[in-house]
Amino acid sequence: MKNLERFKQLVLGAVVPVAVLVFWQIAGSRPDMAGIVPTPLAVLEGWKVWMFGASGGLGLNPYQGTWLSNVQYSAMRVVQGFVLAALIGVPLGLIIGWSRLGSRLFDPVIQGLRPIPITAWLPFSIALFGIRDMGSIFLIFLGGFYAIVVNTTQGARDVERNLMRAATMMGATRSQLLRRVVFPSAMPSIFTGLRIGLGISWTAVIVSEMVAVKSGLGYVLWDAYYVGRMDIVLADMVSIGVMGYLSDRLIVFAERRVLRWRILQNH
Repeated sequence: MKNLERFKQLVLGAVVPVAVLVFWQIAGSRPDMAGIVPTPLAVLEGWKVWMFGASGGLGLNPYQGTWLSNVQYSAMRVVQGFVLAALIGVPLGLIIGWSRLGSRLFDPVIQGLRPIPITAWLPFSIALFGIRDMGSIFLIFLGGFYAIVVNTTQGARDVERNLMRAATMMGATRSQLLRRVVFPSAMPSIFTGLRIGLGISWTAVIVSEMVAVKSGLGYVLWDAYYVGRMDIVLADMVSIGVMGYLSDRLIVFAERRVLRWRILQNH
């Protein structure tokens, strides 16, 4: 029965992607769409050459065999920027959510800077760091930071008061309350912030690589568009989606391991 249920879920999950591919193939085969929307088969062929083709083919195809290296460039930037955002954002969110003084000191600044879009920081990033990795990492950090801070703050503020009272009655100090009650209770919100922040970090790396650096998936995306290689553009977009999905699954995996008690409680 379990195998049958999994098969049904697999079939249902494949319905929409298959329908999209069929529609895409039909639309891309129209004469008026030639050169604008390549078919899935054309994208797959271009992607295969991008992944496995011999690099340095006398400049005839500068994308040959460069997929893995560009994925690595983008992934490393995301990791560096996102880890930095988490290391600063989680403690700061706990401080803002737990302490009135911390909220008064930091929350107005966070809420004032948060609406500024990543693209608005591009000129500042280039002026400060130049066309280098650090500019991209800075933008990725900003992209993930605010989502992590806001969700962590909300999680710290939503701690059940009965738990706080019980811990206080048992003699817990403020630091013990923060470490043993507030932080564990806020973990679901923290992981939500991490997932949202990671998704925004992938957006930020693509935006930054289009302008601030000369490598990575974002750079290839813009360069391929500039030279009219729409098959590479679409293959690049799919690659970004796949990398974002896989990294999100890592966060979900960690969440299930850390919050196993919550899953068991819900069942």
